[in-house]
Amino acid sequence: MGNPSLTNNPQFFKTAGWNIFLITVGSLLCAVSINGILIPHKFVSGGVVGVSIVIHYLLPFLSVAGVYFLLNVPLFLAGWFFVSRRFFSYSIVGMIIFTLAVSLIRISVPVQDKLLAALTAGLIQGLGSGIIFKSQGSAGGSDILSVILYNRFSIRLGTTVLAFNTFVLGTAAFFFSLEDSLYTLIYLYVATKMIDLVVNGLSQRKAVFIVSPRWGKISSRILSELTRGVTILNGQGAYSEEEKKILYTVVTFQEISLLKSIVKKEDPEAFVVISNTAEVMGHRIGNQGHW
Repeated sequence: MGNPSLTNNPQFFKTAGWNIFLITVGSLLCAVSINGILIPHKFVSGGVVGVSIVIHYLLPFLSVAGVYFLLNVPLFLAGWFFVSRRFFSYSIVGMIIFTLAVSLIRISVPVQDKLLAALTAGLIQGLGSGIIFKSQGSAGGSDILSVILYNRFSIRLGTTVLAFNTFVLGTAAFFFSLEDSLYTLIYLYVATKMIDLVVNGLSQRKAVFIVSPRWGKISSRILSELTRGVTILNGQGAYSEEEKKILYTVVTFQEISLLKSIVKKEDPEAFVVISNTAEVMGHRIGNQGHW
């Protein structure tokens, strides 16, 4: 018997439906990039998709979709033991949808110049992959391999992706054209930036540390003018051994200029550190609901 708490939970079906919708839309866009630009221009790609394209170039009677599906079978068999069941389930669905999309979608993209083709493919592929990443699963391939190696051997996900893509590009350069491999490198770079844009959005937040004896005034102005929360940390100078107050806040990229202006006006000698944040999670504070 099924789990009544799941089968009778409307939120479960709503979430599952939304994730499958995201995977479907993303897969369709990726299929347009692969069949409409990459293959006509003899480019390759990263991950298992790239391996599938290379095999298709060497053995044209094998389709990219078919090779991709076959390569995923052993990965999913191994992944059953090393990834979460939810991620595994969504990824199986994603792999099937992605395979069907690459097999059926044959939309020609009329871009002749190879540089423009690489840029366009990167934009479309990055948009599609970013939408897939917004779901709770993946389309299989190197994502499954990366998770397996991380869980089994603690190898960082980025290291696996970099090594896999380097292998694919090196193989393509050896068997085919170095020039096309370099265009593929441009495509991968654009796709990566596009994925970051889709996943993180335009309002990527900045983490800011401020050390100043005028911390009280600066904190008040951040609260009133930026309507951002501020955390006050206790610190001590290593050389002077003086007690110091350290302000910590998170602001958007657009608010950095105003924040700098506030700090400079209150204390031109203040020590300020601004760093990027990959993601910000947690409850909001303040009457206006800002972080």
